[in-house]
Amino acid sequence: MPTYDYICENCDHEFEQFQSITAKLLRKCPKCKKMNLKRLIGSGSGIIFKGSGFYQTDYRTDSYKQGKKNEKNSASKTPDKDKTKAKAKDAKPGEKSGQTPKSKGN
Repeated sequence: MPTYDYICENCDHEFEQFQSITAKLLRKCPKCKKMNLKRLIGSGSGIIFKGSGFYQTDYRTDSYKQGKKNEKNSASKTPDKDKTKAKAKDAKPGEKSGQTPKSKGN
């Protein structure tokens, strides 16, 4: 809930009021009891972000981070030769690996 600044136009009494956004404006001055209160427009408070960042991955558990690290290490140990052999094996004779066959015209 925000804090609003009020001033009485009758007695110049200034004060802050902590109230809900949906609450009605105050009209009666607590000091002189007249109905001359006016809510002041303020700059409000800014949001302050502290820390290295606010990403979903910043809040991962240690076990999750260790599992991802192990997964990454095991993937880097797998040789790329097996992947290229599989692509070459699937290719039709006369085609180069990684190319799609051209359709025969009408």
